[in-house]
Amino acid sequence: MEFDLLAVLADVFAKHGPAAPAVAQTYAPGDFSIHFFLQLGLIMLACRVVGWAGRKFLGQPQVVGEMIAGVLLGQSLLGLFFPQLQAAVFPKEMRSVLYSGAQLGVGLYMFLVGTTLRLDHFATKARSAIGVSISGIAAPFFIAWLITPFLLGMPGLFADGISTANATLFMGACIALTAFPMLARIINEQGLANTSLGTLTLTAGAFDDAASWCVLALVLAAFGAGPGVAVLAIGGGVLWAAFVLLFGRRLLAPLGRWVERDGHMSHTVLGLTLVAFCTSAFVMDAVGIHAIFGGFILGAVMPRGLFATELKKKLEPITVVLLLPMFFTYSGLNTRLDMIDSASLMLVAAGVLVASVLAKFGACYLAARLAGEDNRTALGIGALMNSRGLMELIIINIGLQKGIIGPALFSMLVLMAVVTTMMATPLFEIFYGRQARAAGELEALAGRPGSQPRVAA
Repeated sequence: MEFDLLAVLADVFAKHGPAAPAVAQTYAPGDFSIHFFLQLGLIMLACRVVGWAGRKFLGQPQVVGEMIAGVLLGQSLLGLFFPQLQAAVFPKEMRSVLYSGAQLGVGLYMFLVGTTLRLDHFATKARSAIGVSISGIAAPFFIAWLITPFLLGMPGLFADGISTANATLFMGACIALTAFPMLARIINEQGLANTSLGTLTLTAGAFDDAASWCVLALVLAAFGAGPGVAVLAIGGGVLWAAFVLLFGRRLLAPLGRWVERDGHMSHTVLGLTLVAFCTSAFVMDAVGIHAIFGGFILGAVMPRGLFATELKKKLEPITVVLLLPMFFTYSGLNTRLDMIDSASLMLVAAGVLVASVLAKFGACYLAARLAGEDNRTALGIGALMNSRGLMELIIINIGLQKGIIGPALFSMLVLMAVVTTMMATPLFEIFYGRQARAAGELEALAGRPGSQPRVAA
């Protein structure tokens, strides 16, 4: 009997579920499993290969390679040259599974980042952090107020009939983003996790991202979701953050004592810790902010010492290598860079990019200088805060799905996110990193080829 490999593969990727009347055949539970394991393998391979190439040839940290790998696995490369293969491996019906894994990965990562947050550093740099955060929000919204009327004058960029106020708010939120998870990975890979500069930048970035999500809630409310969306997001987020920060350390302290008593973290303690993480992530997701903020806030009040060390040993490898890359790939599957297809759109895209850099990099640099930071440190802060990453892709994907923006503006904002993220590490190294390492102020570069990314030094 003749063996037809293509036919066998086609059958593997086919739908095997029941077909209801007048409804196409569906995927069976086993089909989800087959696709999921294949997707995970391809995602990890792509992230490792592209991350290695980015570090070796472009001087980019692993996280930027993972971001690019996610985009390449979508319509921008794999789907462009091998559309049938891309559709077979990443069918739309499977994306809900990938989405859940992506949220778990990025939520756990930000939870681990929160456990490294140096609150003593924040106390000494509170003035600078607040100033950088406010400037990183105010300047982007001012720039958005200037450029949005021009963008509204070009057909297809925004939804028909959208008000100038709502369009301005949406653009301001997009420009104000600092890509909290991406910023955390860059800070950790550059050896900044335990420095005052890293804590300052990470804290300011968290506030900026949270503010952008609240503004997005206001825009969605204006688009028919109702004012309750904004009230729940802002009110619920503030109340939960206040509860965790006021009572979380006291409630979680017994976990730290148990680990110190036993000399290691038991499965029971790990299970209780993950229950607390899931609860915090659920609350922040349910109110309309994002699960990552729930993870980060809870991590900030977790016991330190042996507890944090044991938690990192147990969770970090699987989070960084397996789960987190799903976050980048999920967003990348919805990204297309081939939609900016005319000279006029390219000019507009360039203008949006320049305006975004001036609004974020420039404003955060000036705020840091006014707060008393030296020129080198202020430039380093500006470079890091200008990174937008895939949090930008999440927000603009929501904007596209809800009909707030059109495909062309979506692609422009994707380009802005990719370029500003790739700018972050080289600019930081030029302005701050090289001199700081030469002077012994920072450890050796963690993102060099052959090294492993980590959450803390």
